[in-house]
Amino acid sequence: MNWKRKPTLHEGAVMGMVLLCHLSTALEVPLDPKVLEGLPQPPTITQQSPKDYIIDPRENIIIHCEAKGKPAPSFSWTRNGTHFDVDKDHNVMTNPNSGTLMINTSEEKAEAYEGVYQCIASNEHGTAVSNNIVIRQSKSPLWSKERNEPITVQVGVSLVLHCRPPVGLPPPIIFWMDNNFQRLTQNSRVSQARNGDLYFSNVVTEDTRNDYICYARFPHTQTIQQKQPITVSVLNDRPAGQRMPSFMYPSGANSTTMVLRGETLELECIADGLPTPDITWTKVNGDLPRDRFSFQNFQKMLKITEVTEADAGDYHCLAKNHLGGTLHIITVVVKSAPFWISAPQNLILAPKENGMLACKVGGNPKPTISWFVNGVPIENSSRDTSRKIEGNSIILSEVQKGSSAVYQCNASNEYGYLLANAFVNVLAEPPRVLTPPNHLYQVISNRQAMLDCASFGSPIPKITWFKDGQSISDGDPYILQKNGSLQINVAQPLNSGKYTCMATNDLGSKENHVHLEVKEPTRILKQPEYKVVQMSSMAVFECKVKHDPSLTPTMTWLKDDGELPDDERFVVDVDSLTINDVTQEDAGTYTCIMNTTLDQDRASAMLTVVEATPSPPIVYDRPDPPRDLELTDQRERSVQLTWTPGDEHNSPIHSFLIQYEDLLHEPGVWYNLTETPGTSTMAHLDLSPYVYYSFRVLAQNEVGLSEPSSPSGQYRTSPAQPDENPSEVKGAGNKPDNMVISWRELSGLHSNGPGLRYNVSWRQKDTDEDWKSVIVANVSEYVVTETHTFVPYEITVQAINDYGEGPQPEVVVGYSGEDTPMVAPGNVKVLVQSSTQAEVHWEPIPPSTIRGKSLSYKVYYWKERSLLNEESKAEEPQELTFSGNETKGRLLYLHPYSQYSINVRAFNGRGDGPHSTDQKFETPEGVPGPPAFLRITNPNLDSFTVEWGPPLDDNGRLTGYMLRYQPVNNTEELKEMTLQANETSVVLDSLKYSTRYKFFLNAMTIKGSGPDVTTVVTIMDEALIRQPAVEAGKGTESPSHPISPVTQFVQPPFYKARPIGPVFGSVNYSMEEDHAIINWEYSGDENNVYVEYMVDNSKEGWKREAVNGSRTYQLKSLKAGMTYRVRVVAKDHADATVHSTEELLIAVPAMTSREVDIATQGWFIGLMCAIALLILVLLIVCFIKRNKGGKYPVKEKEEAHQDPEIQPMKEDDGTFGEYSDTEDHKPLKGSRTPSNGTVKKDDSDDSLVDYGEGGDGQFNEDGSFIGQYSGKKEKDTAEGNESSEAPSPVNAMNSFV
Repeated sequence: MNWKRKPTLHEGAVMGMVLLCHLSTALEVPLDPKVLEGLPQPPTITQQSPKDYIIDPRENIIIHCEAKGKPAPSFSWTRNGTHFDVDKDHNVMTNPNSGTLMINTSEEKAEAYEGVYQCIASNEHGTAVSNNIVIRQSKSPLWSKERNEPITVQVGVSLVLHCRPPVGLPPPIIFWMDNNFQRLTQNSRVSQARNGDLYFSNVVTEDTRNDYICYARFPHTQTIQQKQPITVSVLNDRPAGQRMPSFMYPSGANSTTMVLRGETLELECIADGLPTPDITWTKVNGDLPRDRFSFQNFQKMLKITEVTEADAGDYHCLAKNHLGGTLHIITVVVKSAPFWISAPQNLILAPKENGMLACKVGGNPKPTISWFVNGVPIENSSRDTSRKIEGNSIILSEVQKGSSAVYQCNASNEYGYLLANAFVNVLAEPPRVLTPPNHLYQVISNRQAMLDCASFGSPIPKITWFKDGQSISDGDPYILQKNGSLQINVAQPLNSGKYTCMATNDLGSKENHVHLEVKEPTRILKQPEYKVVQMSSMAVFECKVKHDPSLTPTMTWLKDDGELPDDERFVVDVDSLTINDVTQEDAGTYTCIMNTTLDQDRASAMLTVVEATPSPPIVYDRPDPPRDLELTDQRERSVQLTWTPGDEHNSPIHSFLIQYEDLLHEPGVWYNLTETPGTSTMAHLDLSPYVYYSFRVLAQNEVGLSEPSSPSGQYRTSPAQPDENPSEVKGAGNKPDNMVISWRELSGLHSNGPGLRYNVSWRQKDTDEDWKSVIVANVSEYVVTETHTFVPYEITVQAINDYGEGPQPEVVVGYSGEDTPMVAPGNVKVLVQSSTQAEVHWEPIPPSTIRGKSLSYKVYYWKERSLLNEESKAEEPQELTFSGNETKGRLLYLHPYSQYSINVRAFNGRGDGPHSTDQKFETPEGVPGPPAFLRITNPNLDSFTVEWGPPLDDNGRLTGYMLRYQPVNNTEELKEMTLQANETSVVLDSLKYSTRYKFFLNAMTIKGSGPDVTTVVTIMDEALIRQPAVEAGKGTESPSHPISPVTQFVQPPFYKARPIGPVFGSVNYSMEEDHAIINWEYSGDENNVYVEYMVDNSKEGWKREAVNGSRTYQLKSLKAGMTYRVRVVAKDHADATVHSTEELLIAVPAMTSREVDIATQGWFIGLMCAIALLILVLLIVCFIKRNKGGKYPVKEKEEAHQDPEIQPMKEDDGTFGEYSDTEDHKPLKGSRTPSNGTVKKDDSDDSLVDYGEGGDGQFNEDGSFIGQYSGKKEKDTAEGNESSEAPSPVNAMNSFV
């Protein structure tokens, strides 16, 4: 609820007064218990019964009276002007906190309670009264007894059948019916008048009947009464002749009617005549009121609603037929019961404030105004010096606390009265803000935003607004409303934020925070386009939308402003509508609507469906050029260009390109000016001064641009002073004693007039030096000489032409030329931290010697020689750069055991300064690099020779080599051999036959051991060394890769200073049991190094694995029998390859050697022994049981006995595979079949010889097998690559099964 104070002038003096705005007829104080708990308020009548209250005697009487106030008001009643004690009448009841009377009429007749009632509501702050409520009982009296004589008339005469209904309360509703309860037909000849009589302008023989019955319906009692039927006989023996009209009602030539303002006026004219006359109405000296009049009862009644004083006057009623006409004049007089012009309003005043209660009414005759206070005539109330009656108003001055009261204004005349209650509540209340705190307002950009600050207080609080802590004043873009609201007419995103409204009066202040979010508008970027499609084809409408990302959009499609048909052919996508298999019914207008919670946008396009005909293919082409170019609305800086589009050639034009030619400055050169949509044929063009314009237009469709149109007529703009200055103004010297001021020249289009030149000004910054200026023309730079070295200058460049100067130019800071630093860094020291790292320190040069805008340091260092090799050559110097605020730097990748030289110099944009004195330093010894190679030669059954090459990088004095070796997959201790530094080979003997050995070799210095190189070799039969493996059933063929005991090697990386040239060195590989080891050299800075590989001659892409900073990597993802291309690459942060090695071709063996060496493994031998022991125990148990003479049928034994098979190892992980009894004729997994392709019969066949001793089986007398498990038959199986000349342990174990 908003409260207002409104000043009013009275008799030349300014009276302070407070008026409270409201929404109902009586202002109400907010009674929100959470906000305004305890706020006092005088009574206010909120509900009352109507002034004229007609009751149904069959029902109880309810007289309404409700009121509110603080504290809650009490109620009392008067009846016929005296106190009505409701407590003494047991038929009258009331509810608590309510003044409504409920009167029980079951014991007492309703007429006993007829009278004039008035409700009085009171509390300690005043008394309010209701209207005078007149209670009357509805009446529906019976028709008086009468005898209706039959009526006989001649044809053509007029007739009136009188109804004369009984007088009821309220008056009854009259209608005529027959005995069958059918309404009698009425028309312009026969009609019912307002008083209920039935008029015949002339009778006809068909009017003869004996059942003309008048009915009266009483609405309150819902009863219907009827008059005795009337009989009418129409004779035709002496028919009446034709005659002019005459009025049956009203009589005479003139009559007068009075009507009250606001009521409905009904004027009636009924005429006789033959033929039946027509009735017309006119108003003298005026027209009938538009929209408020109507003709009823077949033009016999003129009805005017909501009558005003302007409706008074003379009305002509003309009855006319072909014989003539008759006129009747009705004079209408308009009177008026009292009506409100301005009813008194509730007032809330603070102590010592002023106010006014005004009671302005109208009426005819003029109403009499009477004032009451708390229901008592004001002249009879206690004297109050703070109030005074002036005219129709009460003036209140310097009201006192406790003077609250309810005032009544009564306005009356002979036609009615008005009564209004208005309280004056004297309060002293601090401000309260009623708007919810932290309320969020959201509006669309460029729309109006209204931030509310509803408040309450007495005196009325003053509202002040703040945004982000800053006070807001009334003015663009803010408007402070009188009710405290803050209005922003055109909200922009920068208006978003937190707003605070503060309500302040003499008793305090209260603030409230609200938030405003200005959202981007929803816009359709690509609208649906007009489509012409053939039947059974597809139509697609696009509707691409941009909206604020914080708002949730909803896309809706309409067809002809209605919903889309419920048809699966209509497919709605995110930004399109697709109609499949188009039919004729699909033609129409399609509209896409994008809605958000704050706004919407819509666009429409039409779909035309044509018959599918085998017409020739549609030819699409570029549009024809536009024509008829015309320049209109020609102004100083703008012009309007119109044109007519050319033929589209079956492809709609989607845009027009407008170009211009400057005939003054660049004749023959056309520039693009603007584009317009393809639906537009007009463009408003903004122009520059001093240009001779000529325009042309090009049309564009999906095929391309049209040829240019013919040029328009020339349009010349007048010269003017420049609108802008040159851009890109800079100042920089190219010599130590000058400064070059440069800028981008203005084009002829931007010169705005002849005589373009530039005023170049400069002065040294931060000095009292005056500006120096020079005016130049047709150049884009000016050189200032004799400057100090590298000092700042303020620079401006202003455009000038013959018509004046351009705008004030922006000041730009530039610098005069740089010079190289004057001195070298001092006190250069080198701290050696390791064999490959050192740290250099220096002292910075003084700022006065820099002589430039930037300073950095360069460290140059180079290797002079190796401390091992006095004759080694010096390397090229390397350079490191450091920022000007650094005084030390780290040198990485140095060669161990070497002598280096180093110097430091400062540099700026001009170049390098002098360098410091060369300093020498030496790096200590480091660990050596890996041996150059490692290979196995001279292989025998139990020995071979190990050869190696010295490290390529000794990194110090070699002290020897360490050779370590052990069998692969064995727990034997690693054997070590220390060798002299001058040795490069050693012979190893006493090695185990058919065993794989792995060797590790590394070089050593006094700093320790370097990285090792490894190789793996198997001690094998010489025949197998020389021959490739032979697979069963395939014969002899060459292996897919060479079989050699020599393993390829790699050289691990060694760290050194950043190289000049390729960052990748040599790359090598070696094959292990189940993987390949890749080794490489790398000296680059990139950390993203990968090993990439792919199958040779494959269409698959490169696969890669990250190496995490290593120089050696095990590649385990290779498949047996395949050949791979492998390379090492370095990538930058964008995953682009910056360095790469040459590709290696790696052939993976078709079968790993693990299958060959299974019999030599200790764990396998132990497993075989355990199985043999288990079988032996089973034999002993069976032997004991047989000696006890137990029954042991052969079949039962066979079912109970399951030979444990030795389960061969799987190829991949060395575990045992499952054994299956059903595979009786299959070789064991991992075994080899003979080369001729035959398979030997498995021992699981039921041969008794296999279970007997020497081939003769013995049976007990019960048929059991005596010789079972007593002997075993050996089987010849060739396992893997084992020798066939001597049985191996595996063969021995196989003999058990």
